[in-house]
Amino acid sequence: MQKSSRILVVRLSAMGDVAMSVHAIAALRRTYPDLAITIFTRKRFIPFFRDVERLDFITLEGETGQTGVKRIFQVAHEAAASGVDMVADLHDVLRSKLLRVLMRLQGCRIAKINKEKELKQRAIRPTNKDLTQLRHSVERYAEVFARLGYPIELNTVERHPRTIPAPFAPRTEGRWIGIAPFSKQEGKTYPSPLRETLVEMAAKEFDRVFIFSGGGAELEFANAMESRFDNVTAVFGRIRLDEEIDLMANLDAVVSMDSSAMHMASLVGTPIVSVWGATHPATGFYGWGSDPASQIQIDLPCRPCSVYGERECQFGDHRCMHGIDPRLIFERLKAVAQ
Repeated sequence: MQKSSRILVVRLSAMGDVAMSVHAIAALRRTYPDLAITIFTRKRFIPFFRDVERLDFITLEGETGQTGVKRIFQVAHEAAASGVDMVADLHDVLRSKLLRVLMRLQGCRIAKINKEKELKQRAIRPTNKDLTQLRHSVERYAEVFARLGYPIELNTVERHPRTIPAPFAPRTEGRWIGIAPFSKQEGKTYPSPLRETLVEMAAKEFDRVFIFSGGGAELEFANAMESRFDNVTAVFGRIRLDEEIDLMANLDAVVSMDSSAMHMASLVGTPIVSVWGATHPATGFYGWGSDPASQIQIDLPCRPCSVYGERECQFGDHRCMHGIDPRLIFERLKAVAQ
């Protein structure tokens, strides 16, 4: 009898990239129901995968919380003991490269993502930028599986009902929308006071507005908007990550930056109005299945200046974000949230 195959899929970070990987992994499960699949990721990202049946997980943190080189050796041992004979590296960083070496020594077949770095660099060079649309990250993930002999057909996400988290239920009549104006990078964050204006316009137009944020100053902003408008709610700290996804599934639309919130909304097929500053959707990181007409950006000779948004603004003013009128976002949001 032929030995059953088990594939180890590696994607450790960032949050949005892990969320994007779910689309390809879900297609892998649909296409090959008998294939054993183990996901190697961070523990906090496991909720992203809950709609995909029969997945096993190895977490970077393990039982002890150690994430260094020693842990990678432990992961290689755990993976081999579970019967892994293929590795699909969707990340290609130092940790995953070491893991590939260890698993290859144990006879595993290996495939890694093609990050298309040279093509991305063409988009962000100072002059003569090439903004030809590159393949989406999800398509590049699918290519990794194909190289291991498991081609898949990618689908867009169909919306289906989810339970609204208890603090916010039940949903009443009217239109509910979400606004996620933040990112870890300033060049991908909608600035103040423009975001205040956007929330104010949304609060007057829609029946309920949820602000998705992190802690600290982001939460202070969300709480201030909640105090100012009766129908605005700050989400952070009130529900778990999986419940945030459930909430997004019940919204008519979500406004997001180039951030994890965009990819969380795409997991449940919620329409997205995405706002782009230092980065650009042409590099392939837009929300899977989202409408290109809902990608809000302005043309500037300097943008995009970065693939991931980590570079300092050469002018010091992030004009790529400050130049986006909140009315432009608002009008598109009204059109989407019908």
